[in-house]
Amino acid sequence: MSAARGLGWAAALALAALLLSPVLSLMATAVDGTGELWPHLAAYVLPQAIRDTALVLGGVGLLVIGLGTGTAWLVSAFEFPGRRWLDAALLLPLAVPTYVVAYAYLDLMHPLGPIQSGLRAMLGLASPRDLVLPDLRSLPGCILLLGFVLYPYVYLPTRALFLMRAGSLLEAARMLGAGPGRTFLRVALPLARPAVALGTGLALMEALNDVGAAEFLGVRTLTVQVYATWVNRSDLPGAAQIALVMLTGVLLLVGLERLARGGRGFAGSGQRERMSARRRLRGGRAIAALMLGGLPVLAGFLLPAGHLVVSAWQRIRGAGLPDTLLAEAGNTVLYASAATLLTVVAGLLIAAAPGLLGRRSGAAMIRIAALGYAMPGTVLAVGLLTPLALLDSGMAALTGSPLALVGLGTGGALVLGYGMRFLTVSVGATEAGLARIPRTIPDAARVLGRGPIATLLTVQMPLAWPALLSGALLAFVDIAKELPLTLLLRPLNVETLSTHLYGEAARGTYEDGAAAALLIVGIGLLPVILLLRLDRDAVFRRG
Repeated sequence: MSAARGLGWAAALALAALLLSPVLSLMATAVDGTGELWPHLAAYVLPQAIRDTALVLGGVGLLVIGLGTGTAWLVSAFEFPGRRWLDAALLLPLAVPTYVVAYAYLDLMHPLGPIQSGLRAMLGLASPRDLVLPDLRSLPGCILLLGFVLYPYVYLPTRALFLMRAGSLLEAARMLGAGPGRTFLRVALPLARPAVALGTGLALMEALNDVGAAEFLGVRTLTVQVYATWVNRSDLPGAAQIALVMLTGVLLLVGLERLARGGRGFAGSGQRERMSARRRLRGGRAIAALMLGGLPVLAGFLLPAGHLVVSAWQRIRGAGLPDTLLAEAGNTVLYASAATLLTVVAGLLIAAAPGLLGRRSGAAMIRIAALGYAMPGTVLAVGLLTPLALLDSGMAALTGSPLALVGLGTGGALVLGYGMRFLTVSVGATEAGLARIPRTIPDAARVLGRGPIATLLTVQMPLAWPALLSGALLAFVDIAKELPLTLLLRPLNVETLSTHLYGEAARGTYEDGAAAALLIVGIGLLPVILLLRLDRDAVFRRG
């Protein structure tokens, strides 16, 4: 047992060293340029970047809390025609990356685009100058788009909590004479606080990681400045300094999320109660509820996805598929599949570590695995640059060849970055699957002579395969949609669907990127379909 504990702590320390190496690299790289670069960054770059980032996070936080909590309460507390459809449809914005939504809306809201052209036709106006709508390329536009895409991160855990506990509580509130409004404010909101805090923290992490939508909409967040400083100005120390400021903000977000939860978790049996306390709505109230609940679905999924379908069809009918699209789709699937395999294997071993290596060291490994997801893609990419370069130097010295590139600028670097960032997705799903297996089953296998690894592979893994599959699918889709890491770590002359779309949007040739955007949305729909088919009452866990 002592040997297993020692091995467990050694594995936990090795994992911590791997995931912390980008942070240490950032610090070392930032120190190299502190003297000459920091005054310029502190005076001219960071103030605007911090202000824009804080405003984006504050606005998105308020929006996702309002949309996510409101829609979760709507489908949990009220019964009206279309409620079941709405309950499922509210998950659809999860399928669309933020940069795809920004890409679609920039084309939709263009002065010559379908929305403004349709409004002018309805109003009998001939010139685009006769109808001037607010510019989408603005801070409020960025907040609105991110909020309407990211609210499901709040909706899912809040809805699950309401479904586990809301039945008896709503019935008790009704018996005590409380109306719907008072029940929501005095019962539902306090009950939902841990779920809202968890979902809001995840949504803000995704908003902070975004680079495509913010850049398309002209908002200079910290993420955009890291990318611009490194790629456009070839200033790695400056990018590292901005990334460290950004990492400080991430740690602050994590601390605020835990403080908001107040150490509380999700109480309840995990089984849905019969929702006898739902208030039935009829007539105008039912129509209003369906329209209010459907607004986030319309703005976050139906409008952008519908526009992409039309634009892609027009592009294919007129000029055919882009010549490089199939190769880019193949690259996307190849790198995403390799990284998914890495996260699944590593996630299985880490999730099973408490039973294999000891409870304390195993629990430490599970917590450490979440560090990668806490680092935005740009921060992780900048931090990996120096360790990968050192790896290449070591391999060159070992082989005697200056071309012994095994890390920097190769597909291996991209796969490693993906695996570090999304490892916790696989760990969380696998841990939940293993926890559902009665302890007596692996104990019986051990009594019959099976070793711990053999028990894991031949007994526990087959029983937990639905959780492993869902974790793999979620990781695959997250990886396929990831933009910042792909932009910064991809091999030279290699394009994926996300980088192709980014390039087309940067050039303003939206119609040429519609097919790539539609493929990304199609990939993103897979986990949503899985979530709908799995247990509808499971608490959404991500990290």
